[in-house]
Amino acid sequence: MTSLLALTASRPTRTLADNEVLLVQGEGGGDLFILLSGKLVVVRDGVTIATIAQPGTLVGELSVLLGIRNSATVRAERETKVRVIRDANKLLESEPGLARRVAALVAGRLDATSALLVELAKQNKGKSEQGILTRILSTLYSPAPGEGEK
Repeated sequence: MTSLLALTASRPTRTLADNEVLLVQGEGGGDLFILLSGKLVVVRDGVTIATIAQPGTLVGELSVLLGIRNSATVRAERETKVRVIRDANKLLESEPGLARRVAALVAGRLDATSALLVELAKQNKGKSEQGILTRILSTLYSPAPGEGEK
């Protein structure tokens, strides 16, 4: 499968200064960013949920795919370069190869998350944490709002 970096090679880039904010939780949404170099920190509701330093990593996909405002704040931890895809839904509709690559990346994240949760559930079998881990796994595989209705 062609890499996200190759599929978006013609898109513009943006350089972020140390500590510059790329996305603000609760604002806008609809644009995708692909890390080219540097390091990004993802914070949701005041909790750091990820540090991104791998070139080719996708950022902003939840707001694009779910049609919601940004679910987290993303800022540069040092000088960082990203590729910019404005109005990403329009591009995804016209470029099926890119849409498939984005879907594969999101599915890969879900697979890694569920595998980690299963491992944690096994490690905590019979402990109080077991209930919350079961609840999280159930949530991951619940239909999206409106999807289970006919």
